[in-house]
Amino acid sequence: MAALAPPPMSDGIGIANLPNQRHKIVAKRGTHFTIMVVGESGLGKTTLVNTLFQTELSSAKNYSRRHQKQLDKLTEVEIIKAELEERQFKTKLTVIDTPGFGDYVNNRDSWSPIVDFIDDQHEAYMRQEQQPERQEKIDLRVHACLYFIRPTGHTLKPLDIEIMKRLGTRVNLIPVVAKADTLTQNDLLTFKQRIRQVIQAQGIRIYQPPIEPE
Repeated sequence: MAALAPPPMSDGIGIANLPNQRHKIVAKRGTHFTIMVVGESGLGKTTLVNTLFQTELSSAKNYSRRHQKQLDKLTEVEIIKAELEERQFKTKLTVIDTPGFGDYVNNRDSWSPIVDFIDDQHEAYMRQEQQPERQEKIDLRVHACLYFIRPTGHTLKPLDIEIMKRLGTRVNLIPVVAKADTLTQNDLLTFKQRIRQVIQAQGIRIYQPPIEPE
């Protein structure tokens, strides 16, 4: 008796080719990514975003209004959208900036517009999911939040701790030491250790990348 050999499979067919098929579908349809940047003015948020995506997504901010109205407590939410393409892979990028955060004399509850915006986007997306027609959904849920820490060399400020506690329970929070090149290597290492200690002591949840087994 001769064993029945499986019929030859054509290219692109079969379980082994499912990842390739999925990649083709995603590449053709494109994807979207929403990133939020939070931090005081002058810490290089705009520069980092423009450098990260190698294009001028946002122009330099004008801080004259901030200096004129220091008594106001106003944190704005600014949405910037762009469509990027690299190697025929399209990404609809949304950058959410928060000008005005931490820039005023009284910064009490200055995080409220940021937290409210994040919560509102989750609620709006869930409402769309409950509708019979949901092909054209508007999704502004934040995939990652970069929180810029001023390079004081000491530790986190109370304002940093308060908003990081709230952001950590809602988004993938990634702390970033802004303008780290202004510190020496030893000072930067000590600063990072102090920040990690405060994060652990305060129970702040930050994004932990998965570790791939070797």
